[in-house]
Amino acid sequence: MGSSGSRSAHCIVHQPTPKPNPELDKPWRKFDWRQKEAIKEKLENFSPSSSAVQEIKILVAGQVGAGKSSFINSINSAFQGRISARALVDSSAGASRSFTRNLKGFTIRNGEKPLPFVFKDIMGLEADALAGSQTDDIINAVFGHVKDGYKFNEEKALTHKDQHYTSDPKLSDQSFCLVYVIAADTVQFTDDKLIDKLKIVRRTISDKGIPQVVVMTKVDEACPLVKKDLRKIYTSKKIKEKMDLCSDKIGVPLSNIFPVKNYHDEIDTEDDIDALILKALDQIVQIADDILVDIQS
Repeated sequence: MGSSGSRSAHCIVHQPTPKPNPELDKPWRKFDWRQKEAIKEKLENFSPSSSAVQEIKILVAGQVGAGKSSFINSINSAFQGRISARALVDSSAGASRSFTRNLKGFTIRNGEKPLPFVFKDIMGLEADALAGSQTDDIINAVFGHVKDGYKFNEEKALTHKDQHYTSDPKLSDQSFCLVYVIAADTVQFTDDKLIDKLKIVRRTISDKGIPQVVVMTKVDEACPLVKKDLRKIYTSKKIKEKMDLCSDKIGVPLSNIFPVKNYHDEIDTEDDIDALILKALDQIVQIADDILVDIQS
C-alpha cells in the first residue's frame, strides 16, 4: 500500500502556468491601415483657417534620446517616399545629453512643394533642473518669443535682453500645439524632476489654450508583439499600459497620445510606418488649427 501510494505521488505532473496573452481580443482603438494616401492628399491640400497665418507652427519637445528629430525626419520621409534626414540625429547608444542645441524650424515638403506646417525642434529635456531645455525656453518658444538659431544655454534660460528674444511676437510666430515625444521603451516616469518640468510647461501653456499632444516612439522596442508585426500596436497590452501611464502622469488625454515607429534602420519607407506617422500628423495639425480658429474668434 505504502509503496503504491508513493508511486502515485511521484506520478503527479505539475503543468506549467500558461503565460498571459500579450494581446487584447480586439483593438482598443480603431485604425484603418489603408488610409495612408487619403491622409497624404488631405494634408497636401490643407491651409490654415486664418489668413494671418501662412504656416501652422508646431513645437516638438521631449526626453533626450526619445526621437524628436527622428519624428520630424519620419514625417518628411512619409511625404518624400524615401528616407529623409534633414534634422540631424545622434545615433550614439545611451546618449544622455541632447544632440539638438539650437532652435530650428523644419518645413515639411511633398517633393519640392512646401506644405503649410513647420515643426520647431528644441533641445531635449533632462531631469536635472539646470540641464537640458529650460522650461522657460520651451514656454517662450511656444509663444513665439524665441527666434530660430537661438543656442540653448543649460545654465540659464533666454531673457528679453538677448538678441534672439522677440518681445512682441506676431500670431504667425507662435506655435499652436506642443508635441511631447516620449520613448515607449523607457516610459516609466520614475524621475519626478522630469515630470515636474512637463507639468510646469503644461500648466503655463494650457492657461493660454495651447494644446499638447504626446507622440510615443520606439513602440517596437517596447513590445516584442509590435516588433514582429506593427499592426498589433492597438491590440498590444503593453503599449496600452504605456499609454495609460503616460496619460496619468502627464495629464494628456489618451485621445491626444499617438504611438508611432520612427524610421531608424530602414533604407526604404514602409506603408504601415507611414500610416501611423501621417495619422499622428493629421491629428496634430487639426488640433493646432482648431486653436487658431478659437484665437481668431
